[in-house]
Amino acid sequence: MVSERKATLNIVGEPAVHFSLLVPTHGSDCLDIRTLGARTGRFAYDSGFESTASCKSKITFVDGEKGELLHHGYPIEQLAEQCDFLGVAYLLKHGELADAGQKVAFESAIRKHTSLHEQMVKFYQGFRRDADPMAVMVGVVGALSAFNHDAADFFDTAQRNLNFHRIVARMPTIVAMAYKYSIGEPFMNPCADFGYAANFLHMMFATPREEFRPNPVLVRALDRLFIVFADQGQDASTSTVRMAGSSGANPFACVSAAIACLSGPAHSGASEACLAMLQEVGDTSRLGGFVARARDKSDGFTFSGFGHPVYRHFDPRAQLLREVCDEVQQELGLEQHRLFALAKALEKLSLEDPYFVEEDLYPSVDFYSAILQKALGIPMSMFACIQALARTAGWMAQWEEMLADSEYKIARPRQLYTGVNRRDLSAAMLP
Repeated sequence: MVSERKATLNIVGEPAVHFSLLVPTHGSDCLDIRTLGARTGRFAYDSGFESTASCKSKITFVDGEKGELLHHGYPIEQLAEQCDFLGVAYLLKHGELADAGQKVAFESAIRKHTSLHEQMVKFYQGFRRDADPMAVMVGVVGALSAFNHDAADFFDTAQRNLNFHRIVARMPTIVAMAYKYSIGEPFMNPCADFGYAANFLHMMFATPREEFRPNPVLVRALDRLFIVFADQGQDASTSTVRMAGSSGANPFACVSAAIACLSGPAHSGASEACLAMLQEVGDTSRLGGFVARARDKSDGFTFSGFGHPVYRHFDPRAQLLREVCDEVQQELGLEQHRLFALAKALEKLSLEDPYFVEEDLYPSVDFYSAILQKALGIPMSMFACIQALARTAGWMAQWEEMLADSEYKIARPRQLYTGVNRRDLSAAMLP
């Protein structure tokens, strides 16, 4: 990993200081500045950590310029085509795809832990019916720590496996119950006869009054959506897991912290904003006026769900979900529905119009995930919850990788202090 090349820091009037270059498997070299403070008495300033690698990881590689997303070396396109979500979850945790026997055992372990403790079910009654579902999830997931004291034994391999199985299994139950509580319908218990995605649809949309038969096309579509959201490297919520975990916090508390981070609109709000934007436009006949507004720099209107801050020119996840959206709309006969027809017209315009092309405003993963979830009947208020459900597998894999890192220690970022200089307090200042 360490290159023979060195980087040299020259500060006028002081001896030059040399730093090693660390060479990754993929991506940009990193300056090893771990000894910067000890050797120079100075620290690096990097607001937002956009130029700082906070950890070493083998799990996920993202190259936004090339439009590449790899999980343990496998492209997301191939995983979504050939695997299901639990297969990807196994890969994120173990680093290799499961063989037939491992897959059966893993799915069985997940199925075993889908139900919540009966006392936890009562927690939902403590929330208002109109509470933000993500706020409910922060509380319920955090409470798992109070029901699983053995989860604090981080360094026992069997216990870590159990923790992973427990929370990946229970997240669909927690999310579905948050939804059912918000609309005043009775909770639906997990069904052992269904797979992971089908069981989630059952808990979300089934009622005691009628038999629920999951549509295989919709099940596969939801499963692919979970795969797309499973892990994105060191984004804000994943970094939150690692920072919280660095203190030795219970893994369920770490995931709760990540959900709190993900609940912010800057992290998970793009799909919701995209659907709200489509509803504001309303109809294809009004599209031209909104395009004119988007081109006008003095107008604050923007087309949410177009372009991406990381994937500059191409997002492989967007192409995946575009195909899934078409399949679902065809299956449900939604092609002529006003909202979906508008989305299709806007998609076509963005891929052909010079303004969109020049600005790299291509339909992003958020655009297609908004359309897909709307087609599946998932309300806008639950979009972030769906991301959290899927991302939990990645969060837990990242947490476990952090524990195995020989450099694992509590996080302690530095700061550039800009407050008042030292001053003395005199008696005359006091009332």
